[in-house]
Amino acid sequence: MVPTLSLNEWTVLCLLAEQPAHGFALARHLEPASDLGRIITVRRPLVYRALDRVVAAQLAEPHLTEPGAAGPRRTKYRITPEGQRAATTWMSTPVTHVRDLRIEFLVKMRLYERSDNDPSPLVRAQRATLAATLDQLRELSNDADVVEQWRHYNAIAVTHFLEALNPSTPHPFS
Repeated sequence: MVPTLSLNEWTVLCLLAEQPAHGFALARHLEPASDLGRIITVRRPLVYRALDRVVAAQLAEPHLTEPGAAGPRRTKYRITPEGQRAATTWMSTPVTHVRDLRIEFLVKMRLYERSDNDPSPLVRAQRATLAATLDQLRELSNDADVVEQWRHYNAIAVTHFLEALNPSTPHPFS
C-alpha cells in the first residue's frame, strides 16, 4: 500500500531514491533556481519536516553522520527498501485531476529526466486517466462564463502537452 504523503514528502523521498543526502543538500535541490525548484520550491524548514515525516514512516533512515562544512555535524539519510517501493509506485501513478498536472505531474517528469528513466508509461497512463475528463472539458461552450472558458482552453492545452510528451500515441482531435 502506498503511504499518504504530501507532495513535499514524496519529492524528498524521491530525491533520497537518487542518492543518500542530508537535509541541507535536499533543500538545495528545491531552491527556486534549481531544476526541481522551478516546479516546486520548498523552503529548508519544510524540507526538514518532510524528511522527518518520511523517516517516521520508515521510508528513509539515518545512514551516516559527517562533519558539516561550517557548522554542526550532518546526518545523511537513505531510502529504505519499503521507501524505494513506495517511491517507484508513486512515480508511476498518474495524477487524477487536471489541476495536478501543473506541479505533481511535472515533478514526476523532472524526476524521470534526472534518473534517465523512460517516462512513456507514465505519460500513457496519464493520458488514459484524464481522457474522459479532458473530453468533457473540451466540449464546454466557447461562449460560456470565464471559468468554463478557462477549463475548456486548459483542456486543449493539456491534451496537446501530453501528446507532445508521447507523440507515438494518436492525438485525440488532430
